[in-house]
Parts: sequence; structure tokens; C-alpha cells
Amino acid sequence: MKNSLLAATVALLPLVCAPAFAQEDAHPADQPLVVGSDFGLAPWMVRGVGGPEGFGYDMVTEIAKRIGRPSVDVVDINFSGLFAALLSGRIEFTVNPLNITAERAETMLYSEPFFATGNGFITREGESMANYEALQGKSIAVNRGTISDKWATANAEKYGFDVQRYETFPDSVQAVITERAFAAINEIPTAAYAAGKNPAITLAYEDYDGRMFGYAFRYESKAYRDKVEGAIECMKEDGTLKGLYDKWYGGELAADSPLLTVYPGYGAPGFKGYDETPHELACD
Repeated sequence: MKNSLLAATVALLPLVCAPAFAQEDAHPADQPLVVGSDFGLAPWMVRGVGGPEGFGYDMVTEIAKRIGRPSVDVVDINFSGLFAALLSGRIEFTVNPLNITAERAETMLYSEPFFATGNGFITREGESMANYEALQGKSIAVNRGTISDKWATANAEKYGFDVQRYETFPDSVQAVITERAFAAINEIPTAAYAAGKNPAITLAYEDYDGRMFGYAFRYESKAYRDKVEGAIECMKEDGTLKGLYDKWYGGELAADSPLLTVYPGYGAPGFKGYDETPHELACD
């Protein structure tokens, strides 16, 4: 009896101890592509009448087609829970407008950049902001856990403002409209779009600071990261990403925009996880 129980226990160990994302079916070709994003970031990812829509949704849907997945399932996750969802294997990679940072690259494997950004400050219509010094004595609303939150935390004492943290971007905008906060910070594209759609607010200040967006993967998903990045590179090369930008954002792009630039190697140059090995594009 004891030997039988021991054998049964040993047989079960791989099923119990092995994390879900370590299995060979972590990226099953015949199943929907499961990714994660914070909804409510128009025009990147919002919940429309027929389901998710926006630049980010169109982009990942096209990627799914190019890597042979039948469809896309975007899990709506508040930004503060996004990394836990990735590292636990709940999603295959992030499709949030996610800044590439050295700190995050220590635990997550980035794709190459595909979008430029920086701090965008929304205020009520009629308010102005010429520089960071204009924040003295004010309250600033941020989306909890984002780069905007990190920037505000690091600079609150320097510029003399208070930080209010909210779970979603719309909540931070509402804080501005109801005069609980002077300004809300988010990525420039998101802030600009929101201000263009709501006459109660305005994009008062922009600071393009060299930040760029990329997708984040688990470190054991390097081959898969490279496969997805190959699709992104082809979408840059054939103008698909430019077309999506024109559809959802509009406006001129700089010649060196990451939406147009195919970077050498795989990953984000200059960050941990970057593979500088040259490769040829393999576009259909």
C-alpha cells in the first residue's frame, strides 16, 4: 500500500509543481491568442459595442493572423495587476501601452519599440501649464502603478505638488473635471486623444522624453518573443502600423518614429534581454 501511494504521489508531482506557462501548450497554435491590457485607454484599447477596439486591439489582431493564431482574447486587467498576470502565465504577453524601462527589463522580456511617448498633462479647459513649475501647490492625478505614477512620485517634492492615485485613466480625468486635481498625467498619445474628444479638458503640456512602448513577455518565452517581433517588423515594413496610426491617431510621424523603424536584432536595444544577432525579415 505504501509503495502504491508513493508511486501515485511521484506521478502527480510534475502536474502539481510545474507552472502553467512552462508547458509546451503555453502558446497553442490552434487556440486564441490570450493577451492582457488595461481597457479605457482610448484610442489604444476600449470596450466598444461589439467588443474590444482601438489601435492596440487592431495591432494584436493583425499579429495573431501573421503568427497563425485563430483569434485574440484580450483580458481586461488594471495596470496595477498586469505584470502579475504575465508572470503567472495568465496571459501570453502584454498589449498595454507599456513603457520600456531598465527596471522592468530585469523581470520581463521586451519586444523592440514600436511607439514613442512621454508625459502628457490634461487640465480643465481654460487652465494653462507652461512648464513643470506650474504644478507648485497643485494636486496631480495619476493611474496607479504606471510610469506617470512613478514620475509623479519622484518629482512631487521637487515641484511641490501632491499625488492622487486612481485605478483607471478615466477616473484620473474625472478628478480633473470635478476639480479634485489640477492635472492628470498619462502617455502623450492617450492624453491627446482624450482631450480631443472631451471639451471639458485640454492637453496643457507635452514632454516627449525618449520613452517608447513595447510588448512584455516572460523570459522563458524568448523564441516566442522573436516570432511576435518578426510580425511587428513586417507590419512596420509594409506600412500596416502606419495605417493603424493614421486610423486611430492621425498626424505626422517623425522619420525615425519607432512605428516605422525596424531595429537590428530582437528586443529593445540597450536593455536587458536584447539579442543583437542579425536576422532577415521573413514577411509573406
